[in-house]
Amino acid sequence: MDPATDVGRSLLWTHSRLLMLTAKFDGTIIAANPAWTQMLGWSVDEIVGTSFFDLLHPDDLDRTVAEATAMMDERHQVPKFENRYRTKSGQYRDIDWTAVSDGRCIIAIGRDDTEGKRHTLALAEAEEAMRQGQKMEAIGQFTGGVAHDFNNLLTVITGAVDLLKRPDLSDERRAKFLNAIGDTAERATKLTRQLLAFARRQVLKPELFDVGASVVEVADVVRTLTGPRVEVDLNLPGGHLFTCADRSQFDTAVINLAINARDAMDGEGRLTIATGAVSSIPRLSLNKAVEGDFVAVTITDTGSGIGDDDLRKIFEPFFTTKEVGHGTGLGLSQVFGFAKQSGGDIHVSSELGRGSTFTLYLPRANSKNVAGSDKLASVVAAGTGVRVLVVEDNVSVGEFTSSALLELGYQCILSNSAQDALAELLKNAARFDVVFSDVNMPGMTGIELGEEVWRLYPGLPVVLTSGYSHDLAKNGLQGFELLQKPYSMEQLSGVLRKAVDRKTASR
Repeated sequence: MDPATDVGRSLLWTHSRLLMLTAKFDGTIIAANPAWTQMLGWSVDEIVGTSFFDLLHPDDLDRTVAEATAMMDERHQVPKFENRYRTKSGQYRDIDWTAVSDGRCIIAIGRDDTEGKRHTLALAEAEEAMRQGQKMEAIGQFTGGVAHDFNNLLTVITGAVDLLKRPDLSDERRAKFLNAIGDTAERATKLTRQLLAFARRQVLKPELFDVGASVVEVADVVRTLTGPRVEVDLNLPGGHLFTCADRSQFDTAVINLAINARDAMDGEGRLTIATGAVSSIPRLSLNKAVEGDFVAVTITDTGSGIGDDDLRKIFEPFFTTKEVGHGTGLGLSQVFGFAKQSGGDIHVSSELGRGSTFTLYLPRANSKNVAGSDKLASVVAAGTGVRVLVVEDNVSVGEFTSSALLELGYQCILSNSAQDALAELLKNAARFDVVFSDVNMPGMTGIELGEEVWRLYPGLPVVLTSGYSHDLAKNGLQGFELLQKPYSMEQLSGVLRKAVDRKTASR
């Protein structure tokens, strides 16, 4: 070997700022360079003959021993391995190793990466702090938008209530203010459901339906909303495309997208709604592509398009490019939440001045599972002869519901908990034709109560009610009929009579 080469290697070994060592596979250090003293404080004499395993951080010991053992096979090389070594002062340094084996020992070079690790950690902490700040800003915008919209609704309601208290009010004006309260309550209900849809916490009622047929039906509503200057084209393939989703939420999603398209076209242009079967959802933003059978519903407009800055924000709650008073900014949030909660997604592509295309993806279902339509006769508001066990932990809601049902001719007993309801049933379950229970209650929930009622009293109908339930949003209705809060007395009477009629028909 060239003597100059030996000298060069000796100088590199002596003056390198990198850790160098040769060691046995059991960790015994055969030779170490002076960098160990500079970097870790140990003299060469102190560590030669000892095991480098003794210098490791306890959390790194097992995987380092495993790697050293694997290197007994000289074909096993380690281009990068990280662990922590104890300095003579008792601190730890992060070392980034490259190691090889000649079948007899380990030859390794280590670089101190402690400062790099600290920099990476500090950067991650700064990014997390920035994300947290952005999250709080979004929450502030979200809650501010909710407060603004609900304050507007409450202003109408409280003002109408104050005016209704005036003794000299004519019947015509009284009816006007009552209608204002009712209309405003409906808008508040819609706003709440949009919020739940965005949060993916709405209680969906999935059913199997033909997407194309539903688009044809909702197209008439779309044409009415978009006006005569917008040409609505349907591009539907032959055959059927089924999905299992909440049909009313699907219709609402299509209408929301159509209204946005109309506004983007300033009320004049072409709106195309197309459906088709696809075998995957393409990669969307940071999400990976998803393989599977899906139905794609594409809505394309010839409007002004969406700029890149706005495109990144369009699904955020209360974000809108419309003028104040022209939209809540929750329409696309509702569509986004519905798609995600239904196992699908939504994608948008747009170019300024050339329109936009929104594609809603929903899981495709097997048409063989199509259920028969509900042939029960429409219900009437009267509840004569129907006996109801009302279960509601909110005293005010429970008393109001019971009083309203009594006004409609129902017979009611009110229980304030699931345990009290089971006690009433234990006395004589035959007294009741139907159980009407809230879902969110302390102790036993309405779902658990319903399951217990069905176990103990098979055939006794159970109707649940909820404005929001994490269990329902996550696990579905589990076979129970659901009435969403807030509900009208007509809706309440209808769902109770429907349940009773089904019980009678099954006999």
